[in-house]
Amino acid sequence: MKFAYHATMCPPDQYLPLALAAEEAGFDTFTFPDSICYPREGSDVYPYNDDGTREFLDGVPFLEPFVAIPYLAAKTEKLRFTTSVMKLAVRQPAVVAKQLSTLGVMIGDRFGFGIGISPWPEDFLACQIPWEKRGKRMDEMMEIVNGLMSGEYFGYDGEIFQLDPIKMTPVPDHHIPLLVGGHARPALRRAARLGDGWISAGSSIQELRDMIGQIEAFKKDYGREQVPFEYHAMTEAAYSVEGLDDLASAGVTEVIIAFRNPYDAEPDTQSVEEKVGMINWYAENVIEPYRSR
Repeated sequence: MKFAYHATMCPPDQYLPLALAAEEAGFDTFTFPDSICYPREGSDVYPYNDDGTREFLDGVPFLEPFVAIPYLAAKTEKLRFTTSVMKLAVRQPAVVAKQLSTLGVMIGDRFGFGIGISPWPEDFLACQIPWEKRGKRMDEMMEIVNGLMSGEYFGYDGEIFQLDPIKMTPVPDHHIPLLVGGHARPALRRAARLGDGWISAGSSIQELRDMIGQIEAFKKDYGREQVPFEYHAMTEAAYSVEGLDDLASAGVTEVIIAFRNPYDAEPDTQSVEEKVGMINWYAENVIEPYRSR
């Protein structure tokens, strides 16, 4: 089992001390949320918190992961970074591939690209990307990003995107995994067909068992059952050694530890010292006992 720390949209000046503390405590990964903007007017539906509203995000600080992660990687030694998750479908695939390849070249094999589809039409409107066919757009973008990361000439002729053969240089000498977020059946199928892993937030152990089982079945359908695959989960079961055993038996390979609900309406008022204390508590009471058995 691997351990990721989620800073949950903390004040920007806290990211560096928290990343350093997480690495020192034995965490494997530091994961980033993503949001481009908060619309003044628009739909209020948000699928990940209890009441379905999104007003709690107004004024919450989000950093651009492709900018912040290289800075933190330069200050740490072995900490891996992931996004959980970046809104891929509102971006341009060739630009994303260039950012991703540069990141891989600069920081080595220390990044996993967690991706998803934004639930907000306003994100697409702000980026001047059509809301319609967003699932198909996401699928084609994953194919294009992987193709452009090969280092060879790559062209594409899809329903959404057409691309004459181009080559990007440089590209990393390792594959950057695409980790698909989302609990709906299309997301599970997308992860199995095109991804290298899957990310869940807020699921119970039984729900994780069920969804991981679905992904494994889909992988078999696509002839990908032998492909290395990561399963990341943010879940209450991850806060005890016994819970970690249950998660491992369900197929989870990495747990995401946040210490506060990222979808909570209450503002983040905890100091760096308080957060470092919780990081160290978890390391001493969960990570170390789990690894030392």
